[in-house]
Amino acid sequence: MYPISDEARRSVLNEAERLRLLSPTERDLIRLVHEPGYARWLDQIKSIGGCAHPIYLAGHTTTRDAVTGEVLRHYDTSGEPGGRMPVRCRNRRETRCEPCSYLHAGDTFQLVRSGLLGGKGVTDGVRRHPRLFVTLTAPSFGPVHRALDGGVCRPRRDGGVCEHGRPVGCGQRHEETDPVVGQPLCRDCYDYAGHVLWHASAGRLWNRYCHMLRRHLATAAGITQTRLREHLTLSFAKVAEYQKRGAVHFHAVIRLDGPDGPSSPPPQWATTDLLSDAVRSAAAQVEVRTPYSPATGERVIQWGKQLDVHPIRSDAFTESAVTDSAVAAYVAKYVSKSVGDSGGIDYRIQDFDSIRLAPVNTHLRALMATCWRLGSLPELEALNLRAWAHTLGYRGHVLTKSRQYSTTYGVLRAVRADYQGGGVLALEDRETVTESAWRYVGSGHSPAEADIAYGIAEDLATQREIRREMIAEGWKYAA
Repeated sequence: MYPISDEARRSVLNEAERLRLLSPTERDLIRLVHEPGYARWLDQIKSIGGCAHPIYLAGHTTTRDAVTGEVLRHYDTSGEPGGRMPVRCRNRRETRCEPCSYLHAGDTFQLVRSGLLGGKGVTDGVRRHPRLFVTLTAPSFGPVHRALDGGVCRPRRDGGVCEHGRPVGCGQRHEETDPVVGQPLCRDCYDYAGHVLWHASAGRLWNRYCHMLRRHLATAAGITQTRLREHLTLSFAKVAEYQKRGAVHFHAVIRLDGPDGPSSPPPQWATTDLLSDAVRSAAAQVEVRTPYSPATGERVIQWGKQLDVHPIRSDAFTESAVTDSAVAAYVAKYVSKSVGDSGGIDYRIQDFDSIRLAPVNTHLRALMATCWRLGSLPELEALNLRAWAHTLGYRGHVLTKSRQYSTTYGVLRAVRADYQGGGVLALEDRETVTESAWRYVGSGHSPAEADIAYGIAEDLATQREIRREMIAEGWKYAA
């Protein structure tokens, strides 16, 4: 056995000391790059766009000829690093996974735009159908601070205070980034119970509104509501957005089609003006009621007074801000947002202490606490307020659409997967059978993996920005 020299001993000690001085992420990076499957893992993370929280699956899939039994395609994760394969988390929230939210926003853009211009299985004739971009808001639950493009927040010439001794006006000029924007002038005057119950009932209010809108269209046409379907169909796509005050409002694309859907034109009497009048009158009349509770009474849920209705113009009308592509981009922008972008949180509340310690302002904390308090009442149990305390009581999907409005997310994802997989042209003339077996084996990144995935996502975002600049400058290139 050879003796260890003092120099070699010092070298080992120095290396151990250097490793000890490294951060946990740096030590994890050294481990990662020395893994035998590192290069393949890097390719996998690039293929999912640097997803911030990938889902790892293990298994196999085999495609055979249904007649001969010949194996046409086979994939097995046993040869992959760790025996697993990462797939996108598909989280739409930008605050949780920016790469996947970008992809989801792109799908939303195509989904909404195809319902305005055609394509993706929708006929081009829809661009000549009556189409409106409508914004429906929540009512006021109490005055809040506002940012008004340099104007005074809430001017009150005669001053005055509320019953709790607080000023009923505000003479300040707030910027959009001012943390006071959206906060109540008096928290004791603010109707927190009404705010939460409106959120819990907003989905029912929208459904009732669609029924009311059909009724008003039938009345305007001089026919019964039961016969309206013989003349036209109502199609829509809507997205929910949180305001600074923590209240949801809806942006909706509403379109009139013929009796056979997008492929048929609506009758001549179904004009944009008639649709606009029906949208306004139905919004003013529709209402739903909450279950009665001794603590809250029976609340009447209605839309707020602010209602915006704009005809959607063709992209050729550059002087108009409400064009086909502009509306699609606007909806796609908000589909990746959540209550977290208004200062809230993106995870479920498990107990009341979590509300007390949540990193939110006092106004949103009061709304969450109201959800928790009202959620304990037996008569309001059906509203499931505690489960949705993190969304301030709102439990609807961020984007919903009628069945015939346009294509679906599933179809868009299937087309993209087929394109990325090289297509199925070689198999289209053969009857095939596919056998698959997959199981969940993990999720997320280690610290070093998260840093590398973030760098990949950042590089891809930079490349997209460069492409946009080249297009703006008139360059032509292959995508």
